[in-house]
Amino acid sequence: MTGAAGETKTQPTLPQPERVFDLIPAGVSIDVLREKKIVPIDRDERTMLVAASSIASTPDAQLLAMGAGLTAQVAVFPETAIAALVRALYDLKSGVAQDTLNAIESVDDLSQLARQEVLSDRVDAPVIKLVNGVLLEAVKERATDIHLEPFESKLLVRYRIDGVLHDRYELTKGHQSPVTSRVKVMAKMDIAERFLPQDGRIGIALGDRAVDIRVSSLPTQHGERIVMRLLDKARGLLTLEDLGMASHEKARLDSLIRHPHGMILLTGPTGSGKSTSLYAILQALARPEVNIITVEDPIEYDLPGVGQVQVNEKAGINFATALRSILRQDPDIIMIGEMRDFETAHIGVQSSLTGHLVLSTLHTNDSVSAVSRLVDMGIEPYLLAGSLLGVVAQRLVRRVCPHCAEESEAPAAMRKYGVERVYRGRGCEVCRETGYLGRFGLYEQFDVNSAIAEAISANAPSTELRALAKDKGLRTLLDLGVRSVASGDTTPEEMFRVVGEV
Repeated sequence: MTGAAGETKTQPTLPQPERVFDLIPAGVSIDVLREKKIVPIDRDERTMLVAASSIASTPDAQLLAMGAGLTAQVAVFPETAIAALVRALYDLKSGVAQDTLNAIESVDDLSQLARQEVLSDRVDAPVIKLVNGVLLEAVKERATDIHLEPFESKLLVRYRIDGVLHDRYELTKGHQSPVTSRVKVMAKMDIAERFLPQDGRIGIALGDRAVDIRVSSLPTQHGERIVMRLLDKARGLLTLEDLGMASHEKARLDSLIRHPHGMILLTGPTGSGKSTSLYAILQALARPEVNIITVEDPIEYDLPGVGQVQVNEKAGINFATALRSILRQDPDIIMIGEMRDFETAHIGVQSSLTGHLVLSTLHTNDSVSAVSRLVDMGIEPYLLAGSLLGVVAQRLVRRVCPHCAEESEAPAAMRKYGVERVYRGRGCEVCRETGYLGRFGLYEQFDVNSAIAEAISANAPSTELRALAKDKGLRTLLDLGVRSVASGDTTPEEMFRVVGEV
């Protein structure tokens, strides 16, 4: 490497982060490199080569080199390339090392440790390093939830990735108190209260990436169990096109949501993507001439052009009371986070009969069962027949990793559906040996036509409604799952785990 001090050099290749890590002068934080958008990438006896986003960073590069007693050369790289290298440096330094775990037991006072910047190497307290490392790794691995589960002699840290929980760390019992307290401090929860459930929120930053975390604590026999739900703002809101529906399925849903009034329900278990689908529908419907108001618990994402109301039981605002107020706000479209009781369901049905389009969710096993569920809650069948436009039951299924997928003979359970060959992932570094990478949705759409509406009004059983719907083209979750296995998108085991076998 040759050249005069401060000289700008033509662009070489960025080295591996392990090499860069050894070039950083003592006392220089990675945070400084991120702020200045510079990274040392090579050196000899006299000169340090510094990657920068522009020639204007030359003075900063010179100061960096002076920290090692060298002069500086500058090589200009795209800002995105430098940012990616800096993130890789953080990854190297943010692993949860055993010495960090051991050092936590010496931490006594956590009340002052409320730093929210996770992507930083300036913190010294071991408990902060540990919790930051756990959060950072969870985001990197696309986890949707982090579980801190106390047992008699250990604290188990688990991540939910693609809908399945994975054990990640097994900490000693001595780690439990400081880790739990640190999370509660970050979530602005009462760390002195250990015998009542609490809820909180954490807003963390990973450089220029924002992640919101919903925190729930629950007292158990062996201490407080904490679950953190991660909402990564960088992933953004999905649109209807992003949901992965087949073109004819998307066309049916698009036709359904264009009705001026009526009720549309999304059903499925917790974590099946109902809220994501609702947000996608609201984005498709949001226009300046339409007044959309939602009542949610909690509000997960801010929707531009939509009025969102947060349920607050302590203040006397539940779904039903919020709905009564919303109806005085001249809405065109109402979204109810969940129909949990008769009062909420009754107001929703009445609203759909008086000129509003109502969207909501319900916990049922399939789309057709939503009818009997609402009737069981006390809704009169004739009212339901006049208001219900359709129901979408959905599930999220893990996708076979494309990097390690292998074809094999179908098991007997699939051959009875006419599927002879299936694909499974053998496990690789990309999918962390799971054989799966990402998820996609199965959407069972139950549209209410005149014949079905008459059957609902007559309080027909679910079996009769399902038969009528199948005559009109209903494809059940099992039908959709079998198709996905046949096309190699998922495995028989995953499909039966999520959908079940009929």
